[in-house]
Amino acid sequence: MKLFKSSLFLSLVMLFTVSCKNKTDKSKTPEAATIEKSAQDQLGGLALYTVRDAMGEDAKATLKTVAEVGYKNIEAAGYKEGKYYNMAPADFKIYLQELNLTAISTHQSSVTLENAETEMAAAKAAGFEYFVVPIPPMGLFNYDSSTNTMSMTGGPENLARILDELGKKADAAGLKLLYHNHDFEFVEDEDGIVPIDYLLENCNPNYVNFQMDLFWVTKAGADPIAYFEKYPGRFKIWHVKDMDEEGKFAPVGNGTIDFAKILTGKEKSGMEYYMVEQDKTFNMEPLEAIQVSHDALETIGFK
Repeated sequence: MKLFKSSLFLSLVMLFTVSCKNKTDKSKTPEAATIEKSAQDQLGGLALYTVRDAMGEDAKATLKTVAEVGYKNIEAAGYKEGKYYNMAPADFKIYLQELNLTAISTHQSSVTLENAETEMAAAKAAGFEYFVVPIPPMGLFNYDSSTNTMSMTGGPENLARILDELGKKADAAGLKLLYHNHDFEFVEDEDGIVPIDYLLENCNPNYVNFQMDLFWVTKAGADPIAYFEKYPGRFKIWHVKDMDEEGKFAPVGNGTIDFAKILTGKEKSGMEYYMVEQDKTFNMEPLEAIQVSHDALETIGFK
């Protein structure tokens, strides 16, 4: 009888253990397992401007794909009427957390001195650390579609003053302000001033720093490392964007930019994050291009 009771007890314990294990296994859906695996392998950041069309069609599904590809951080470029990709800032933050994605920076071309507090409050609520001014704001940016060239009006002194004011507002909101370059800021204006140099030398580093777009610096014929040496600690985020032999955008690793060499200046530059970006993907779908770029990151030496 005693042996029977012991056997019965052991049987019940084993049944309970198997039952619990089965319940646990059932709760681990293929989707949950995929995201968990992705979370373990996540590396680097993605500027969502690259996949802007897909984000416009189905933001949540696209973000899930970004996580599954293996990206860890994101930079938004989809703020409109108080929302990010049609999600309230707090909801956007929660959804990113569910995917193990971290909101690092947001491009906000619509910012002005008048609406800055509102836009920055939204960025803070969404969990962003950096508020990026992607072009000269407040109508100062010009694009000529006939020549595919960019420029600005108002001059670098005016832009520096605006950026300093925005930087102070960002600081008050608990954010850090960056200015993102294209190529035109590296070209001398009619007064012999190189705008990017003027901004670096005259914007208050306590309130204004920079996001270096490596494609556009290269396109302008400038040397990123020379800028790191001349203005150490000022380039907090890089846009990692490659260039093919024709001078067009290319997936990272499929172009001519020597990222490994540029990486030797990482510490001097002050880089804290980097974001893969490709404005146009030509003969490749954007979601395919971000995979190709991600696969190249570790090979190049990005961590």
